[in-house]
Amino acid sequence: MKHASIICAVASALIFASAAYAQIIPPGGSQFNPPPPPPPPPKIEVPVIPQLDALPQPNYAPAPQPSFGERISKCLDDAAASGLRPGEREAYSRSCANR
Repeated sequence: MKHASIICAVASALIFASAAYAQIIPPGGSQFNPPPPPPPPPKIEVPVIPQLDALPQPNYAPAPQPSFGERISKCLDDAAASGLRPGEREAYSRSCANR
């Protein structure tokens, strides 16, 4: 019984050793073609470091304004949340959206 287990261990070691040296050939490839080149390394960029003596560059672009429809919707929501009746909501939304 010991003899059979030793033979199985040696056989499995040989199978695993031969599998470690096996070359994987992609579909449609040939064992005579050289392997493809490795992919290029990732591009690494150094981040910009702010300088202590540099003045900050402010952004003077105006903030985007909501459209008239968005303003009306917000005013109607505000009026409903404050408990105004439908007729009062209309008057409030007109004055609110045109400010």
